[in-house]
Amino acid sequence: MLAPLLVALILLAPTAHAEELVDLELVLAIDASASVDATEWALQRQGYAAAFRDTRVKAALRSGPKKRVAISVLVWADASVPRWGSDWFTLSTDEEGERFADFMAELPRAAIGGTGIGAGLAAAIRRLDRNGYDAPRQVVDVSGDGRETPPRETVVLIPMARAMAVARGVTVNGLAIVNEDQGLATWYRDNVIAGPGSFVIVAADYEDFSEAIVRKLLREIEHQERLSMTYPLLSLPGLTRQSLPSR
Repeated sequence: MLAPLLVALILLAPTAHAEELVDLELVLAIDASASVDATEWALQRQGYAAAFRDTRVKAALRSGPKKRVAISVLVWADASVPRWGSDWFTLSTDEEGERFADFMAELPRAAIGGTGIGAGLAAAIRRLDRNGYDAPRQVVDVSGDGRETPPRETVVLIPMARAMAVARGVTVNGLAIVNEDQGLATWYRDNVIAGPGSFVIVAADYEDFSEAIVRKLLREIEHQERLSMTYPLLSLPGLTRQSLPSR
């Protein structure tokens, strides 16, 4: 009598959907706080769009064993206001890279206010949960032009967000735009980045952002076995070409 019942239960049970296998799950966490004016926001959008049209970045997307990566976008600002997040994109071909570049060129700006890096980072890390992908590497790419501002209420601050990343095995890298704060790159290194191989790339200003994001994406996306040979330091002379590793 039990056999038919067991068969019925098996047939009625929900089917588990296999996660898509990719080489990397990457969240682009972008600063939209009040310190980023309309012109600077446009330069950020254009910089990301140009980066994903770059032939080196397109090649990096296919450099791993699975030959594809998954990318999502989180726009963050004041810790007390909602953050905006995109869907996930699977990028494996030049055409998919171009479509994502088109999306980034028109990226909406939904946040404003203070610089809530901790809350933004925590939200970015949560986007890696149950996202339908399975990858050996999970990375959050934080870009911004300021330090975390004091919260007006109880929110997730950077130390808690970094601990959250370390506990989950997520690497957090930084892109510091230092036009208003020459010490921001060091502050990012000491307070934001986390995880094995984490680093900070420096952009002298928003005009330098496009080149900086290409160097950062290559270091993050390219398959790690090739990375040590191809891009060992990703640094050039001068402040505008710095790469600060984690301590």
